[in-house]
Amino acid sequence: MLYYALVFLVIALIAGVLGFSGIAGASAGIAQILFFLFLAFLVISLIVGLIRRV
Repeated sequence: MLYYALVFLVIALIAGVLGFSGIAGASAGIAQILFFLFLAFLVISLIVGLIRRV
């Protein structure tokens, strides 16, 4: 999932450089959503791992 966030980030950067503001904004938004979703899964898995150890 982090891979897709990075892909959309790169698409947003390329589209921003080329001047496609609508595509850049949409790609940046998708990348941001995927990144925060990845972080949420990371935190959840860390908490579950700590609970299983105890």
